Order: sequence, then structure tokens, then C-alpha cells
Amino acid sequence: MSDLLRAPAEIKYAEELDWLESVDDNPKPFSWRLSPKMIRLFILGSERADGLDREISQKWFGDRSIVERAIVTLASDRGLLLIGDPGTGKSWLAELLAAAVCRNSTLVVQGTAGTTEDHIKYSWNVSMVIAKGQSRESMIPSPIMTAMETGVIGRFEELTRATSDVQDALISVLSEKYISVPELDSDSIVFAQPGFSVIATANSRDRGVNDLSSALKRRFNFVRIPVVTNKKSEAEIVRFRTEELLRRHSIDLDVPPTLLDVLLRSFSDLRASAAAAGSDDEKLESALSTAEQIGVLEDAVLHGNFFGERALTARTLASSLVGSLARREPEDLAILNKYLHGVVEPRSKEEGGSWPEFLEGGRDAIATLS
Repeated sequence: MSDLLRAPAEIKYAEELDWLESVDDNPKPFSWRLSPKMIRLFILGSERADGLDREISQKWFGDRSIVERAIVTLASDRGLLLIGDPGTGKSWLAELLAAAVCRNSTLVVQGTAGTTEDHIKYSWNVSMVIAKGQSRESMIPSPIMTAMETGVIGRFEELTRATSDVQDALISVLSEKYISVPELDSDSIVFAQPGFSVIATANSRDRGVNDLSSALKRRFNFVRIPVVTNKKSEAEIVRFRTEELLRRHSIDLDVPPTLLDVLLRSFSDLRASAAAAGSDDEKLESALSTAEQIGVLEDAVLHGNFFGERALTARTLASSLVGSLARREPEDLAILNKYLHGVVEPRSKEEGGSWPEFLEGGRDAIATLS
């Protein structure tokens, strides 16, 4: 795993998955590697009441009912559509579910304006077709077709980013559970094996880009992932992801709780300001998601490790926040400057602590970008 830039969940947590599989005596649908109860436990972590001989770490932070409904959907005939704002952990939950169900989360189609029907069904190895003609050997199956043939989970990221005709190619896959290959005279139908399902994700902010047809909506169970509003839960998510980054880079550096609190409160303030804004020009272009919060902290940690005193400072954190969130000039810079003067400056006088240094670092960063 040390040779991989980012190991998929089934490799990263292979030891946990192996152990859970060895002690799992609950009923399992189809050819699932773990039972629904163990999948929930793998994703949400173990508790003392579970009576296990070892602790299982929590990997996704959210409501238990969301995970349970997602698992139940995968055991049904419908596909699973995880929908929510950017940074709510949709893709991470999809990866964890696929890893726990079938130990393979890498059969992924990425939805973009350039995604074609071939990415969902199949294409051809041109050189082999010229040499030997069209056959099963010269066919290149898509990740979805591979998932069908092997009875595992296929994933479709950012479904609403793909055009309507590409989306509709999923209808027959989800309803008939087979793909027809008319170019072949024999063996021209690929049937789905038991255990096959599709997990798709969609960004709720992309509504109107390529809306799903009514027919496709009926083939999915929608599970909405809410924005994390609980400060404690958000702190756990940010800390969890940052610790992963530090381990990946072999960085021995602590994130002071006071600076984590500064980051959380700053994002909370900026979200409240965006909610009260009367127009888009008065809002930051950033979605101010938990994922962006993690990005700000990661950037500050790496900068402090490589160019600072191997410590995270409030100045570096403020510089990272401004650099990450200021995407439009002058609109975003004006909003951040207003926040520093209207909120951070009074707070630094009242509370002290890390806020004065955070204020100074933010001002310097804005001056550099202006």
C-alpha cells in the first residue's frame, strides 16, 4: 500500500475487512463478502455494545439511517443514487459500500460532458477487430459491464454531468440487467450476475445541468446526504482526513485544537454570511463545504511542514483560507476582507488567542492577491 498514492478502501482497510469476514455469521445477500450488519459496522465503526474482540474505526461520519438505507437499496433491484451538496462525502460513502460488499470499489465511470455510451457499455480494440474481426476477445467492456459480468458493484460518479442520452443508456442496464451486443452473431448478450448493482452520485448544485429522466429516476433509490452542520461531527471529519494526510506524508505534526476551532468558526461565519447575502456577488464562489475546509487545513499543514517551522500557525491557516477561497477578483477578496474587518477583528480584541495572528495573516494574504 505504501507504493500507492491513494489506495482504494478495500486495500487500505484490507486487514479490517478480512477480520470482519472471518467473524461474520449473519445472513448475506447474493455473493456479498459481508452481511448488511457488518457493512454498517465497517463504515460507522464499532461500539462497546457490538461485543467485538477488537475496535473497528469509523470511516464515514453521518446518520446511521442513511447508511442503512443505502445498504438495503443495494440488496434490492434498484440502483443507489447518493445526492447532496459538494463535500458531503458521497463518493467516499460509495467507495466504502463497494469495498465492503464486494472488495472492489474501482469499477468507476466518471460523468463529464465527454462521457459517452461506450463508457457505460463497451468499445472495441480496433487492431484486434482488423486482425480477427469482432468477437468477445476484441471487445473492451466498460466498468459497468465488468461489474455485471462478475456480480459486483459498479459506480457512476457525477451522473448529472453526463448528457441525457448517456444517462439513458443506464435504463436498460438497471431494468433488464443485461447489455445487448448487436455486432456479435453469437454470445451477443451480457447478463448481470447476482450481486450486481450501481451506485451513482449526483451534486445537488448541478440541478438543471442534465436532469435525470423520469424513467431513470424510477430505477434509482434516492438517498440524500445532508450538509454536516454539527460542529463536533465536522471537527471529527476534518481531523480524520487530516490525520490520513499526515500519515501519507509521514509528517509528525499536531493540529492544535485552538486552530481547528478557528477554522471551524471561520467557515461557520462565512456560511452564515452567504445564507444572508442578497445576491451571488455577495457570496463566495466556494461552496464552503467540509471538503474545502479539509483542503484549507491540508494546505496549511503542508506549507508549515515544508516552508515554515514544522508547525501549524494561525498565520499560515489564514493565508491558506484566503488563497483557497478567493477565486474571483475582486468579488471574493472583498467578501473575505469584509469578514476579517467585521468579524475577525472584533473577535481578536475580545477573545485574543490565535485570532490576532489569524487576522494579520489574512490581511497579508489579501494584500498580496489584490
